[in-house]
Amino acid sequence: MIEVRGLTHRYGGGESGADSGDAGGSVSDGDAGGSVSDGDAGGSTALREVSLRIPDGEFLVIAGANGSGKSTLVRQFNGLLTPDEGEVLVDGTPVGDDLVAARTRVGMVFQEPRDCFVAATVARDVAFGPENLGLPRDEIDRRVERALAAVNMAGRGDERIDRLSGGEQERVAVAGALAMEPSHLVLDEPFTGLDEPARESVLARLIELNRGGTGVVVVTHDLRDVLEHADRLVVLADGEVAVDVPPAAAVDALGDLPVRRPERC
Repeated sequence: MIEVRGLTHRYGGGESGADSGDAGGSVSDGDAGGSVSDGDAGGSTALREVSLRIPDGEFLVIAGANGSGKSTLVRQFNGLLTPDEGEVLVDGTPVGDDLVAARTRVGMVFQEPRDCFVAATVARDVAFGPENLGLPRDEIDRRVERALAAVNMAGRGDERIDRLSGGEQERVAVAGALAMEPSHLVLDEPFTGLDEPARESVLARLIELNRGGTGVVVVTHDLRDVLEHADRLVVLADGEVAVDVPPAAAVDALGDLPVRRPERC
């Protein structure tokens, strides 16, 4: 379980938690552009006393407009950012007490996966995380093979990442997170820039993984693809939780909040 307790984050303070050892540790993200943007170095408040519980196995959608604080929130789940007030616990342990455990249990896939690749070929990139855990070679190979199969990339380990399509690169990024065998997989705007077939392919893999027991957290401003598959919808506005409902209640709960919703909403 991921548990967020009274989390407040102000820019100009908590960024020190971003760890240069993480390939995706940049604090520039999809929230940059609003009043609580990640690029604001003036000490503005990005999150205000946010509390949230994410059980194992849940498919959670976190939505909100640019600048609402959603990307800032999920980067606290494994210590890429640290709160100014409050705390985040993973399986009952504060994230700051054991960053390795938090980053093993919470896999993160960023909006631009190509910025996070560390190797030229698919298999070598997916192996990067398990190698950093110091696992035996046969265990690393097992994890890579299993992760690539999970995203329908089996047998493609020798291919160059820069020759893959956008959707295929997104799937490799997911495989890299899965190779750490996380209990929760967090994806920040995973459908941005993908065409319809690629969006459908990535979403299908996420649904499959969730049915297999992996918790999935999708961060988005666009609910069209994911709302019907979610167990719960959380919407942030101005750094606070504005909506926390099951999808069936979304029509009434969303009101005039600036998120892109399915046509039937």
